[in-house]
Parts: sequence; C-alpha cells; structure tokens
Amino acid sequence: MNLHQEMITKMGFATFPTRYLIVILTFICTSVCYIERVGFSIAYTVAADAENVSQSSKGTILSTFYYGYALSQVPGGWVAQKIGGRRVLLFSFILWSLTCALVPLDPNRVITLIIARLLVGVAQGFIFPSIHTVLAQWVPPHERSRSVSLTTSGMYLGAAMGMLLLPSLVKFQGPQSVFLAEAGLGGMWSLLWFKFATDPPRSQHPKAAASGFGESLLPVKDGPSQRAKTDKSQIPWKRIFFSLPVWAIVANNFTFHYALYVLMNWLPTYFELGLGSSLQEMGSSKMVPYLNMFIFSNIGGVIADHVITKRIMSVTLTRKVLNTVGFLVSSFALIAIPHFRTPDGVVLCSSLALGFLALGRAGFAVNHMDIAPRYAGIVMGVSNTAGTLAGIIGVGLTGQLLEASKATDSDLSSPDSWRMVFFIPGLLCILSSFVFLLFSTGERIFD
Repeated sequence: MNLHQEMITKMGFATFPTRYLIVILTFICTSVCYIERVGFSIAYTVAADAENVSQSSKGTILSTFYYGYALSQVPGGWVAQKIGGRRVLLFSFILWSLTCALVPLDPNRVITLIIARLLVGVAQGFIFPSIHTVLAQWVPPHERSRSVSLTTSGMYLGAAMGMLLLPSLVKFQGPQSVFLAEAGLGGMWSLLWFKFATDPPRSQHPKAAASGFGESLLPVKDGPSQRAKTDKSQIPWKRIFFSLPVWAIVANNFTFHYALYVLMNWLPTYFELGLGSSLQEMGSSKMVPYLNMFIFSNIGGVIADHVITKRIMSVTLTRKVLNTVGFLVSSFALIAIPHFRTPDGVVLCSSLALGFLALGRAGFAVNHMDIAPRYAGIVMGVSNTAGTLAGIIGVGLTGQLLEASKATDSDLSSPDSWRMVFFIPGLLCILSSFVFLLFSTGERIFD
C-alpha cells in the first residue's frame, strides 16, 4: 500500500486516518500536561499564600518540577528510540497521574511536595521526546510543520483552560481538588492512548527510509539480521553535541521556555500582588495569553507547510523567518509588561509575547525533525533539557528577584519590582533569534 493512501482506523461508524488520530491524541496529551502544570502553580500559590510562605520558598517549590524534568529528557529520547515512543508515553502518563492522585497539597509538608514534584517532572520529561519519536514515525515531511504545531499547541490550550477553570475550582473545592481533577484527566487520556495508539505497520512504509520517517524510525528488535542494522544506526552522540544547528535549536528552546515558564508560574502572582487583581475576578481574560499561543502556533504551522510545499521559500529560510519574527516581537512585548498598570494592558502584552513565541515554534521546534528525523526524539531530549534548565533558572531566579525587591520596596506593587523579571526573557529572545539566524539549517544533517 502506498504511504499516501489512507491508513484507516475504525472508530464506531466513522473511518479516520491513523496518523491524524495519533496527532489528535498527542495534542490532547500536551493539553493535559499543561493543565497539570498551570494547575499546580495556581493551587500551590493559593495554599502557600494562605500559609504566608515566602516568595523565594515558593520559587523553590515551583522550580522543583523542572529538576526532575531536566533529568529525564535525554534518557526519555533514548528510551523512546529503543522501545518506541508509544509505550513510553503511556507509562509516563500513568506515573504522573498516580502521583497527583496520591500526594496531599500541603505547603507545610515541604519534603513531600519536593519529592512529588520531582517525580511528576521525571515522568513528564519522557513525554515530549516520545511525542517527537512518534510523530517522526507517523507524519510525512509535507505535513510536519502543522502536525508538530497542532500537537504542541495543546500545551497552550491546556494552559488557557487551566487558567479559566481552575481558579474557580480552587475557590469552591479547595487546592487539593485540582490534583484530583488532573489525575482523572491523566487516567482518561491513558485509556484512550492504550486503546487507539499503534506503531505504523512496516508493510505500509516501503519508501520510509527515503522519506525520513516510518519503518526506518521504528525500534529494531534484536536478532541475527537486525543487529547489523542496529550497529549501522548507532546514535551519533558526538555529532549531535557538536552540531551548530543543534545548538541553535537548543538556544531557542532555552529562551522559549524561560519566557513561558516565568509567565506561567509568576503571572498569577503579578496579577495578585503587582496589580492587586484577583484571578477569580478577571473572568475569561486570564486565559487569553495561552489561547493566543494556541492560535498563533497553528497559524505558524500552516504558513510554514504552505510556503515550503509551494516552494515559496526553502525549508531553511522558512524556519529562520518565522523564528525571527516570533522572537523579536515577543521580546518587545515582554519588556513592555511592567509599564502597563492595568490587568487589560498586561493581558494584551503577555498575549502578544506568548502568541509570537508560539509562532516562532514553527521555526526552531519543528527543526528537530528537519535536521534529524531518525533521531528526532534524541535531539528533542537534548534541546528540551535546555528548556527545562530555563525553567529551573527562570522560575527560581524570579523568586529571588522578587524577594530582593520586596526587601527594598516593602511590597511588590511597584513596576520597578518587576522590571528585571520581564527584561531578562526579552533580552534572551533577541539574542537567541540571532543565534538561530546564524547557525540553523532546514537540511537533513543526520542520516
């Protein structure tokens, strides 16, 4: 069967191409993951403020997740490469869902919270390298940008839904209810993935090696003839770690996640303490920045696939243009945030910042699969480790900056208290966009 013929999965009365189903399920996967991350930030902030926990201590707990997340990125890519991303995804989801279901949200039980957040971080660290491995197996090159963009846009829709719904859940049912809701969502997705997700059949990928996906990317079982294949396809760790195009991706992944995690973890505090606005009273406006990310991410994916397919621009130029436009606009919006003293102004700036960052993902984030389709999970693991370090550094550093500002200004209502918080990611956006312009490529450099 030709690859471009539909591979059909029966779903009740309807038929649906299997690769589309895989993309939709990975989209839901990233949505649920980010509901969990936003949910913890909201629930813990409320619980910690009720116990008068210091800003630096809050930063420590909020950043603990990223230590576990960093530890499992590269191992996650390696394991997905060896046994298949489908299995790793299922195991990861079950692990973090059980942790949320069983751990009490008590700010005074610091050690318990640290262990739980480390465990959730480790489990979720396997998810994105596994997703890239799965998509590299299933998605043909001409659908790559929009498929990856749709999948990753689930992060932003999840964050938007979390910001919209979870503050009310905390208000009426208490912070612990967020943990239970997240565990329930994780369990439901695990059942869907177990029932519907499959590896692409080898017989349906006769041209896979030439196309850069499919059969050549499936895990190889040990056997007399297969071992020779495995020897020929050893992971080129040295070339990956010394590749300038890989480091261009790494730099932009670091910047993207520094900005995203600072806003995700500290915007609730900025609204509450910087502007004196309650999240519960802001209504649906608090979800707009993440909804904007969802929209712009998919716009970027559609634009990229269109200009590449129609040969309007090369793959390399497409990646560089979208990445540069996205990151430069975002930098100015980030730097402008503390100059706005109303919730509407901050929502506008943060929406522009996060929306154009998401547009930039059609540049650097899809580039993993351009340069190394066979090792997409590995390269994603390497670059996402940098993104995770950004979470550790950015979230923790922000807590320290705010604690220092509070000691100087007595509270956090002054714009000066927040200026460096948003200036740092704005500057990083400018620097990393130039790195991507100089060193990235859309050509396949790892066979």
